[in-house]
Amino acid sequence: MKYIMRFVRFPLILLLIISCNAQEVLLWEEDFSGTGLNKEYWNFELGDGCPDLCGWGNNEPQVYTKSNHRLENGYLYITVDKKDSVYTSTKITTEKKFEFQYGRVEARAKLPIGKGIWPAFWMLGSNHREVGWPLCGEIDILEYVGREPDMIFNSLHTADSHGKTVNTKKSTIENIEEGFHVYAANWTPDKIEFFVDGVLLYTFQPDKKDEKIWPFDQPFYLILNAAIGGDFGGHDIDNDILPQEFVIDYIKVFKN
Repeated sequence: MKYIMRFVRFPLILLLIISCNAQEVLLWEEDFSGTGLNKEYWNFELGDGCPDLCGWGNNEPQVYTKSNHRLENGYLYITVDKKDSVYTSTKITTEKKFEFQYGRVEARAKLPIGKGIWPAFWMLGSNHREVGWPLCGEIDILEYVGREPDMIFNSLHTADSHGKTVNTKKSTIENIEEGFHVYAANWTPDKIEFFVDGVLLYTFQPDKKDEKIWPFDQPFYLILNAAIGGDFGGHDIDNDILPQEFVIDYIKVFKN
């Protein structure tokens, strides 16, 4: 009987492993292994946001350029710097090139540090050019502000919470500035969960899901940037810490 039971259990365990793996399929991956950004995936957003959104909606002083980044040894480096009196950085998006609806998205990244620094990994609804923000919805998978060390912000912006940012969580993670960490969101038709290194930090799961509360029933696209200062980053910028680098190892999107 012992040998029979072992024989029966083995295929059951194997079946469970196969079933678990089958639930998650890699939809898209960016490992930054080339010598330059893949233009099939990425767009640059350039300038200071003017005339339509001066200061990028948050009174940010930086100008986004194509020259404040580089790919090296399989990493993307976004550099925040000050040249003469102008703050510079880079912002890239996958708008109209890679958009997805529901799944788990993660990025492995190392944060820049210092007062005024504001790196982010986030998403916007694909209809934002038509309906505007915040009706399009925004999912902030990672926000960090250097004036609040050891803190990670996860937020959802919707028409219902416009101007209040009520759907948000600030989590204390000691020494989050040291080394690389994996920042992730699991997005389903029912809820959005946020994780750092596999630890659940925040869940957004409203009972009511109309367009003002839950605009998350459409494709979204990815955004990477490192801002500085502004209403959220803080206007007390420590210029002595510049330049700083936001380093991204990879981004993966899985179907769940």
